[in-house]
Amino acid sequence: MTDKTQQLRYDTTLEFLQQNIDRNSSILDLGITSDFSVSLTGEGYNLVNTMGEDLDLENDLLDRYGRFDVVTAFEILEHLVSPFELLRKLPSDKLIATIPLRLWFAPAYRSTTDSWDRHFHEFEDWQFDWLLEKAGWEIKARGKWISRSEKIGFRPLLRSLTPRYYAVYAERIVRV
Repeated sequence: MTDKTQQLRYDTTLEFLQQNIDRNSSILDLGITSDFSVSLTGEGYNLVNTMGEDLDLENDLLDRYGRFDVVTAFEILEHLVSPFELLRKLPSDKLIATIPLRLWFAPAYRSTTDSWDRHFHEFEDWQFDWLLEKAGWEIKARGKWISRSEKIGFRPLLRSLTPRYYAVYAERIVRV
């Protein structure tokens, strides 16, 4: 079940996906099944999730899953120590990725209750673009959106004005 803020983020991400990816595409989604991946299946997308393996250590997805038309990485790459090798080895020539952007007024996210739910990276948009380009991808479309919140305070106000999420659609230009 999603809250209103999360649903708005899902809707914006779905709209970006629909603008860039054909609904008939086979999709490998990096990460375990989530509310969002379930909603994509409900929208008619042919989607397979990875099994929650440590993608820093187990990044040869082609051997494990085969080729796909598209790989999606919805807010997963910031959790990796080194997403570069994974990006080079993705079993597709198309990528949709979203990441939380680094915010100047907030520290990197670190859950106190979950040892995995931490951000090793919070990129600025130019850093993420550079990472993708160095890994052999050409960015074809970009999107940014804010994190809406019903909370009151200085940080929620800044979050309502500052883009928090960044999405890219990229195509492979260098085959590894």
